[in-house]
Amino acid sequence: MAEYKIPKKVKYRRQQRGRRTGAANRGATISFGQYALKAVEAAWITGKQIEAGRVAITRHVKRGGKLWIRIFPDKPITKKPAETRMGKGKGAPEGWVAVVKPGRIIFEMEGVDLETAQRAMELAAAKLPIKTKFVSREDLDGGGLF
Repeated sequence: MAEYKIPKKVKYRRQQRGRRTGAANRGATISFGQYALKAVEAAWITGKQIEAGRVAITRHVKRGGKLWIRIFPDKPITKKPAETRMGKGKGAPEGWVAVVKPGRIIFEMEGVDLETAQRAMELAAAKLPIKTKFVSREDLDGGGLF
């Protein structure tokens, strides 16, 4: 069973939640492949969800083509134990998420035909908690939010 990724080392064990407003200003263009899956709304995507999407794509293309995962879960999410009183500090890290904003490219691929790529990205999109859009280098020509 493949393990989903977590950072090897982080500077701080706990992080504040932050804001999810605004559009992606980095990672919003197709950089490596021919086809891509682009986020249309903001969310926290867990390492397990990214891995589920990756597995769905690789199974559909039968390990053909090349896949790039453009997001990495580097934000720790903490949770306090159940039935714990307020105070006594922040909870222990429970999982890792990637912060995804509208316009961010999540997966990229090449080496397969358009129909196969579209179907593979559809399967991956079903594993993610956000609305996404399939884009290709021809449509986008490397830019644009939506």
